[in-house]
Amino acid sequence: MMTKTLLSAGLAACLGFATAPETALAQAATPTLSGQKPLIVGHRGASGYRPEHTLESYKLAIELGADFIEPDLVATKDGVLIARHEPVMSGTTDVATRPEFASRKTIRKLDGIETNDWFAGDFTLAEIKTLRAKQAFADRDQSHNGKYEIPTFDEIVALAKSESARLGRTIGVYPEVKHSIFHAAIGLPIEERLLEALKRAGWTEKSSPVIIQSFETANLRYLRGKTQVRLSQLVDADDVDKDGGIVLAAPFDKPYDFVVTGDKRTFKDLVTAEGLKEVATYADIIAPWKPYLMAGKQVLGDDGKPQDLNKDGAIDERDRVLLPATDVVKNAHAAGLLVHSWTFRSEPKRLASDFKGDPAAEYKAYLALGIDGLFSDFPDAAVKARDGK
Repeated sequence: MMTKTLLSAGLAACLGFATAPETALAQAATPTLSGQKPLIVGHRGASGYRPEHTLESYKLAIELGADFIEPDLVATKDGVLIARHEPVMSGTTDVATRPEFASRKTIRKLDGIETNDWFAGDFTLAEIKTLRAKQAFADRDQSHNGKYEIPTFDEIVALAKSESARLGRTIGVYPEVKHSIFHAAIGLPIEERLLEALKRAGWTEKSSPVIIQSFETANLRYLRGKTQVRLSQLVDADDVDKDGGIVLAAPFDKPYDFVVTGDKRTFKDLVTAEGLKEVATYADIIAPWKPYLMAGKQVLGDDGKPQDLNKDGAIDERDRVLLPATDVVKNAHAAGLLVHSWTFRSEPKRLASDFKGDPAAEYKAYLALGIDGLFSDFPDAAVKARDGK
C-alpha cells in the first residue's frame, strides 16, 4: 500500500454524506456484509514494530492476533516472488550501503514515473538474500534494522501454515500484485507465478485462506478467469485537500492499466454506486484508502491558513476534524462487495483530532461504518478495538 501523510478525507462533493462523525464515533457498529466480525490484516506484517515484509514482522502480526498477513509481491531476476513494498528497494533494505551493488542503481519508468533506485528485478534471489531489511518509517523503532532477510512468497505461505497448526486457528495470506504492467514489461509477470505458488499451497478455492489484491484492474479481471480465490480491488489517491476532498495526481490518480488503455476514469469512479457494481463483476472486495470512507478537514483561521488545533507548532492529522461518512460502504454492500480499508496507524500525529490521540477510537469509528476488514501496522491495537478489549 502507498504510504500516506494524511489519515482521513472523503468524497463529499462526489458521493454525498451518510453518517455524521459524532454518530460514527458513538453508534453501535453497522453489521458487516457477511455478519461476521471484521478481518484484521497485519499490514506488511506488524510493520509498526518490525521492519516490514520480513518473516519476523509477519510472525509478530500473527502473535498479536491478526487474521491475515499481507505480503506485497515483486519478482527477482530469476523469477522468484519476494515480499517488498515496491520493486525499488532503497527505502526498505540496506542495498544503498552495499558497495558490491552500487552499479545496480538505475533509472526505470515505474507506472510512467522515472525512478532512480535499485530494482528487485535486477537481482537474483541469492543476491536478494544477502540484503537485510530496515524500518521504512524514520519515526519508528530502528533497532531491528539489518537483522532480517527478505522472504520469498513460498516462505510466507509456509509460515502461515505452520503458525495456523501451532495456534489452532487459520492464518490467511493477502498478497498484493505490485505493478503488474511494469513486471510484465520487464519479462517478469507476477500473476501466473502467484497462481502456481497458490496451487502448490493447495489454495485454489474461494474458501482458501488467501485474498489477492491489486491497484490495477486488468490483472484482476484476468485472474477472475483463472482462479476461484477471492480478489480485492484496491483504490488509491494522492492526497487530501484542506476541505477533506480526495486529491488525484499521477501515478495515484487511476489504475495504471487505465493509463495504458486511455481510459479516462479515475479511482474515484471505482467507488461510485455504478463503479462498485462493475467492480463486483470481477472482484469480491473493494479496498479503498480510508479517506474515501470518512473525511477529515482542516480548520482555517481568519487568515485562511490551517489552525494548529493542539498548539504543538505543527500541522498534521491532529489538526483535522472529521466530516460525515460517505455512502461507499453502503453502496459497496448493496453491490455485494465486502469493504476492506487501509492503513490504520497508532501514532497520535496520524490520528484526526476527534480521536484525541487514541487509536482505539479511530478503529471503532471506522468499524461502526460496517467495514468488513482493515489493514493495520499495529494489529494488536486493531484486534483489541474490534473485540472490545
